Amino acid sequence: MKGAEWYQADEVAEAYEDKRFSQGGKLIDEREKEAVLEALSPLEDKRILEIACGTGRFTAMLAAEGADIVGLDISAAMLQQGREKAQELGVDDHLEFMRGDAARLPFPDDHFDTVFAMRFFHLADTPASFLAEMCRVSKSQVFFDTFNRYSLRSVYNWLLPMGSRLYSETEVLRLLHGAGLQLEDEAHDFVLPYGFYRQIPDSVAAAFRDVDLAVGRTPLGHPLASVSYWDARVA
Repeated sequence: MKGAEWYQADEVAEAYEDKRFSQGGKLIDEREKEAVLEALSPLEDKRILEIACGTGRFTAMLAAEGADIVGLDISAAMLQQGREKAQELGVDDHLEFMRGDAARLPFPDDHFDTVFAMRFFHLADTPASFLAEMCRVSKSQVFFDTFNRYSLRSVYNWLLPMGSRLYSETEVLRLLHGAGLQLEDEAHDFVLPYGFYRQIPDSVAAAFRDVDLAVGRTPLGHPLASVSYWDARVA
């Protein structure tokens, strides 16, 4: 996986949320949480696995909504941040954090109702194998996001030290088919890439987001979107 050593560093974990979800990044956090809630609801007593849970911003949120959730990540430092967040929110008794490898999930087949991953597939060196594992341990739903090849994200990608794996829609559909998944729903968003929003104040970002959403409602919204959310079912 790209940047595995960097991702596991203590200083990266401590600064992760402030760096990505402050200033205009708050809009990204809000939209991602909305996408997860919309796709995974209803949550009460649903058994969920989050792959690459990081600092637990989704894990803790879903536990607070009544899900029975396990958050798995390769980084001990990130998991510690997640445990602290869960304690602050008073949901630490309703979830479990585990250190593990997404390529070899330590669970039996069909163990969860839903398996999802956010901010993961852009780092995946072998996305087909990761998706196959997610499908194996889910008895119903697999949900994930991707950064899109034919979008402004491709320009922003040149500026990143590690870059990101970008996907075309055709490639995602091929991956779903190969994993034995059927696409149930999809959503496409953010004509302007995440990096742009993180560089500007929240008040300024809100105005750009209004324009972004307006473009998203036109026929150009889908092909120009830099992020896609994929909601699939086990075939």
